[in-house]
Amino acid sequence: MEKYLEYLQQAKKWCDELLRMPQEAGQMVLIERWKAKINEINDRLAKDLERDEVLEIDRELQALNEEWQHFYREMYDKPKEAGEEEREEASTAVPIGGHKLPRLPYAYDALEPYIDETTMRLHHQKHHQSYVDGLNKAEKELAKARRANDFALVKHWERELAFNGAGHYLHSIFWRIMNPRGGGKPTGELEKEINRTFGGFSAFKEHFSKAAENVEGGGWAILVWSPQAGRLEVLQAEKHQNLSQWDVVPLLALDVWEHAYYLKYHNKRADYIKNWWNVVHWEEVNRRLREAKRRERVEDLKQSEDSK
Repeated sequence: MEKYLEYLQQAKKWCDELLRMPQEAGQMVLIERWKAKINEINDRLAKDLERDEVLEIDRELQALNEEWQHFYREMYDKPKEAGEEEREEASTAVPIGGHKLPRLPYAYDALEPYIDETTMRLHHQKHHQSYVDGLNKAEKELAKARRANDFALVKHWERELAFNGAGHYLHSIFWRIMNPRGGGKPTGELEKEINRTFGGFSAFKEHFSKAAENVEGGGWAILVWSPQAGRLEVLQAEKHQNLSQWDVVPLLALDVWEHAYYLKYHNKRADYIKNWWNVVHWEEVNRRLREAKRRERVEDLKQSEDSK
């Protein structure tokens, strides 16, 4: 029963987080219905149940989980109508110096026991916010330099732009590729690409883990899709941006700066990495891979049309 209660507690927090975000009216009704169902199942679990009743609850939770997966796909993986993508890109362009800290898609304690609440709060509210602030300042200073035609400090601000921008973008990926219902193994397109490139999930997991363990100082291990090579690659990044490659699409990013794990794991980075696999949200990684390939096909089609 404890696993059900823990799951429902996390699900309720997730619903609360969703209700605090802007939603369409229909989505609000759906989320409120989920909360009511969660509370109802919680009440039933407080009683002595027969085996058939427990199995029925298990089926209801599976049905809820399927609804949540569908909801997630509708939010983040909708196919674009003709012309919609161009209009959306134009309307969502971030103004210079206008980057904002993204919301977490779950509660701060949702990834426990693997990542503790205190670390998540500090990591998100303090560390990630500092990269957003640094990126905005660098963009504004470079804009000011262009207006004044004074580039005496261009080297400094370009470094700040690269460091803080890479920190902001990688963290924005990092939050989304984790989930309290994560773990397990990848499926679908991602599974096929991992098997093709690495020879299987176990080999990939070992490669990625060792890359993360051996990042010098602070940085990242990143699974990327390389359009030039037409396959997956595992890369390291030091100071967010060093050692990375151009023209690759990050799919799965693991933060191994000490602020990501030191409060709970101290200097045992390998333990943090081992436990982190329990919260990897493979559906989001799969979505990122599909999107990377889709954009690649669109670009190839455009080039083909241009060459006619």
